[in-house]
Amino acid sequence: MTFWETLRIALRYTLAFGRGHLSVFMAGVSMTGLVLGTALLLTVLSVMNGFEREMRERILALVPHVTVHTPPDGEAGSELAKRFETLPSVQTVSPFVSFDGMAIRGRDVTAISGLGLESLPAGTPGVLAVEGLQDLSGVVLGDSVAKRLAVEAGESITIIVPPRSRDRRNVIATKRLAVAAVVDTGTELDETLALMSLTQASTLAGLDGGISGLQLRYTDPFAVDLLLPQLRRELSPGSYATTWRMTHGNLYAAIQLSRDLVVLLLTSIIGVAAFNVVSALVLIVIDQRGAIAIMRTLGATPANMAAIFITQGLLIGFIGSSLGCALGMAICVALPTIVAVLEQGLQFQFLSTDVYPVSFIPVDLRGSDVLLIAAVAVVMCVLAALYPALRAARLQPARVLHQDL
Repeated sequence: MTFWETLRIALRYTLAFGRGHLSVFMAGVSMTGLVLGTALLLTVLSVMNGFEREMRERILALVPHVTVHTPPDGEAGSELAKRFETLPSVQTVSPFVSFDGMAIRGRDVTAISGLGLESLPAGTPGVLAVEGLQDLSGVVLGDSVAKRLAVEAGESITIIVPPRSRDRRNVIATKRLAVAAVVDTGTELDETLALMSLTQASTLAGLDGGISGLQLRYTDPFAVDLLLPQLRRELSPGSYATTWRMTHGNLYAAIQLSRDLVVLLLTSIIGVAAFNVVSALVLIVIDQRGAIAIMRTLGATPANMAAIFITQGLLIGFIGSSLGCALGMAICVALPTIVAVLEQGLQFQFLSTDVYPVSFIPVDLRGSDVLLIAAVAVVMCVLAALYPALRAARLQPARVLHQDL
């Protein structure tokens, strides 16, 4: 029996060619389960990849990779910055001032995290591309902060900053600033962000021209733990360093763990669909015993019979995974639009930055995932077809059945 004859018979048992309605129905049920399983796995995996991408490209573009907290001495900070710039893999070193305070407009009050910078780092998302940050006389608010204060660009707010120590000589700093811009990064930073110039932040924080520390960016943010010991050797007394993993590492680890668990769970669904292929092919073998016996009588070998059902398992896996991946890719492309329409129609936001790291559904469809899912589904179906193929190979020719009768 040639390859094309084997393929033709397997197609006849799989698709609606000719007679054999039970075999076509069972093959269709198996393919339906495979289509749904692969589509669901590809969709969820792409969403988890999207969260990982946003963590890597959006959040880490706004959060410093390493933060060195120093005594409020600008000159000492400059000397320390020069030493850090000579370290390997360090991309940029910039001073910063940070403080916690309150923003007030009328009766609306909200907590803010003030941040003063000389300039924004390279690679910052366009929503935060504020020109001339050092010459900025106002404040740039996160979208959530602006909404809680019901303020827009051009209006004014009052910022109150408590003293940094309990010394009675220190007073609460109060300043009225105009809102220069309202930015929507789509991340949790929007909840408390109040961005301003370094000089203005230093005055509000009571540092009198000093700084809170230095922000370092590396060429590879995921290598900071390996490079941190070398950086700590350069620290001056009274300084200490923290990395983004200490502040956002749990979030990244949670995304990775969720991704792995979801992949394991949904792969088991494909496994269940492959198990359904076993039962379907066994029923097809039982239903087609007469046809198998006739083919054996006409000269087909047990290997030919096994090849037919292995090929049928391969066809079910190939067709089911192909349709499932196509459906999954279509869902991935349409998912952001679907979610946006639902949010607008229901007047409800599915993801909020006070709970989740981003305020939208990120999708990152990768070709490698499509190929891997399709390959795993096909391999599972081929392995599932081995037992039914073995049963078909053991059936005897028609003349032997006649003698037994």
